[in-house]
Amino acid sequence: MLRPPLLQPRDRVAIVAPAGPVPREAFAAGRKILEERYTLVHDQRLFDRDGFLAGSDEARFAELDRALSDPAIRAIVCARGGYGLMRILPQLDARKLQADPKWIVGFSDVTALHAWALRAGVESIHGPVVTQLGALPADDAQALTALLETGQAAPLDGLRPIREGRAEGPLVGGNLELITRLVGTPWSMNLDGAILVLEEVGERPYRVDRQLTQLELSGALSRVAGVVLGDFTDCVERDGSSTVEAVLGERLARLDVPVFAGAPIGHGKRNRAVLLGAPAILEAGALRFR
Repeated sequence: MLRPPLLQPRDRVAIVAPAGPVPREAFAAGRKILEERYTLVHDQRLFDRDGFLAGSDEARFAELDRALSDPAIRAIVCARGGYGLMRILPQLDARKLQADPKWIVGFSDVTALHAWALRAGVESIHGPVVTQLGALPADDAQALTALLETGQAAPLDGLRPIREGRAEGPLVGGNLELITRLVGTPWSMNLDGAILVLEEVGERPYRVDRQLTQLELSGALSRVAGVVLGDFTDCVERDGSSTVEAVLGERLARLDVPVFAGAPIGHGKRNRAVLLGAPAILEAGALRFR
């Protein structure tokens, strides 16, 4: 895997909106944090709206392609998730990222872009989008900048065991819904021997069960080395007849690999940046990067 060059303060960072519409107030709060260290590049197209998308497919692709093509841009941070990146994956040219690796930062729908980068053989950062940054604890923002500037991700400690054990492998994953939707496409994530990190938002327990079952039926889930669970935010059954915790425990404990929950990753009150594609070790309630 290629690792993009590390950032220096005042390096140029592009903010793009390749998925859902961007709320201005939340964006301004996150932008303020990033501009304390970097020179930010974006234009007013960022706030375009076309239904549930941040502008047309053509405009969103062109914005992202410009950032990938500009040698002065050293990182690309997505303004928000939502939905839309899958629609422009076929247009993206992986050779541009391979020739000039840049950090790609985001989560949720940005999982599709991480999958594209992984297929290109380039590490990326599963971490906050700009509209989330302002609502996170300061140490989550500091963890992101530290990762961009040192390439070192702090370990995630205090994870809860669902199934004990030890695993080594590249960290891959992100949003569970996106991972399942990419199965059968050219950007399906290779989970062979990987430590799979998962998070989700707003899916009822039976839908989470369906997502995991689909991964299992595809054969992908049987090949993982271990699993790390982040937040499954608002994944509740209205009548209380089932819980997402019970679903995750039942579906994952039988994998015969270590499974740990409680990682501060996802749509909750925390979102710690981690390296996707980087070799990691999962054991004794901690995820560490080699």
